[in-house]
Amino acid sequence: MAEHDLTSPLLSPRSSDQPQTVLTVLDDEDSEPSDQQPSDQQSSLLTGIPYRDRNLCRVNNGNGHVRFPTPYEFLWSGEFAVPAPTTVDPFRNGTPFISGVYEVMKIVLCLPIALARLVLFGLCMAVGYIATRIALEGWKDKQNPMPKWRSRIMWVTRGCARVILFSFGYQWIRRKGIPAPREIAPIVVSNHVSYIEPIFYFYELFPTIVASESHDSMPFVGTIIRAMQVIYVNRFSPPSRKNAVNEIKRRASCDAFPRVLLFPEGTTTNGKVLISFQLGAFIPGHPIQPIIVRYPHVHFDQSWGLISLAKLMFRMFTQFHNFMEVEYLPIITPPNHQKQNAVQLAETTGQAMASALNVVQTSHSVGDLMLLMKAAQLQQEKPWSYMVEMARIESLYHISSLEAVDFLDKFLSMNPDTSGCVKKQDFFRVMQLKACTLSEEIFGFLDVEKSGSITFKQFLFGSAHVMNQPLFRPACELAFAECDTEGDNYCTEKEMADIFRQAIPDLNEDEVHGLLNLFDTNNDGRISRDNFFSCLRKNPLLIALFSPRLLHKDL
Repeated sequence: MAEHDLTSPLLSPRSSDQPQTVLTVLDDEDSEPSDQQPSDQQSSLLTGIPYRDRNLCRVNNGNGHVRFPTPYEFLWSGEFAVPAPTTVDPFRNGTPFISGVYEVMKIVLCLPIALARLVLFGLCMAVGYIATRIALEGWKDKQNPMPKWRSRIMWVTRGCARVILFSFGYQWIRRKGIPAPREIAPIVVSNHVSYIEPIFYFYELFPTIVASESHDSMPFVGTIIRAMQVIYVNRFSPPSRKNAVNEIKRRASCDAFPRVLLFPEGTTTNGKVLISFQLGAFIPGHPIQPIIVRYPHVHFDQSWGLISLAKLMFRMFTQFHNFMEVEYLPIITPPNHQKQNAVQLAETTGQAMASALNVVQTSHSVGDLMLLMKAAQLQQEKPWSYMVEMARIESLYHISSLEAVDFLDKFLSMNPDTSGCVKKQDFFRVMQLKACTLSEEIFGFLDVEKSGSITFKQFLFGSAHVMNQPLFRPACELAFAECDTEGDNYCTEKEMADIFRQAIPDLNEDEVHGLLNLFDTNNDGRISRDNFFSCLRKNPLLIALFSPRLLHKDL
């Protein structure tokens, strides 16, 4: 959809060859009731739904009711396309279990070494923590760069970080290229595979990092990253993200601060692909040096997939050696030293990193990891089948990751089978719909493959498609106005029951109350305006229940 400024109209004007609508306003006292039925165009003004030649898509179901090919035609919503499912799982660890005689024997042989490594790890953590506390003692002005004498004390902690890497089996680390001077490339970005990279970069570069607010409360780690003058961000809070971007700009613009390090993927992957980049590193428009990290392996995948930190550490301690390669790529500078479009700069950087890694960049994001973990938490047989490449959906439909998780909750309550598909009856049960023409049309709208079942991807894309229609919000407003007959910002149960029965004939009292309970989101026995809009935001497909009233209330 094209961008609009504040003065441009939301809807484009009709061409001159289209019929114009004339409104005649009559005084209540002078007007006389007319038996003439309003035209479709006049009805469109009364309902708020833009005029469309409904005869072109009118279907008579035999009982006098008029239907459209899809139940969302009144929103000017046609069919939607669902991308083919991807077989790529960017978060799956390749060796989640210990298997093979060689690996078992190696672990047995390395157990004494692992104990020594564990002691060394604990000792280095303690020394590094004490040195960091000394460096931070009495330092109040943390908005400015750390004084040099405090930074020199942090060399003790940085040395401890290198010994910690040694204890994890990284006796040597292969490097290719060199870090660019901070004055040339104030921002560095890296792929993120394990918890090892932050330790390496702390030792190698001592940068300022951008991290989740939750890291501050981690024992030992929270204190050490505070010495790096970490920029905290809550990825689900727009104000927090905006403040983080402003802070990145401020520190990148000041040579007295260390370089700023970001992991634009926002989470760890298995290193076999790059996932979509967050834009925080690219909005400032400064030159960027990409860094890529590889972990060559045969028997032990060092990526931090859906396995516990303790298990991953144990596997690292019980290896003879763990391989790690770090490559500093050429600096990417916005053309003519002008601030480049952040999306374009992110794409250029992603292409350079993917090419150097010899992998592809997918449209997965942190949201997919949230969906994966939710499905795994609820013990779905194939949790990876619920990933939908969230970056694409966010771009197309502006659906947040948290909203996608809510839709997954709804979908999983429909009792999907082992392949992740939901049958029609289970869809009707959760959506409180009764088998009828409209309900069949709603399900058929989602069932783009006409297989008799729907996947989560189809459910999410269909719901997001309806919710993203420009007329969705006006339709919700009009639907609420139809239900708020007393004008007190509350829906009347009788009016809503009449609307439901107009859409779905022969609803009994229990079925009506089932639908009413969906709209009563706070369970107080009343449906307020907030309840009404919250329900339709969570269940946008239910706007179809109001289509007969919105389209034909004046016919």
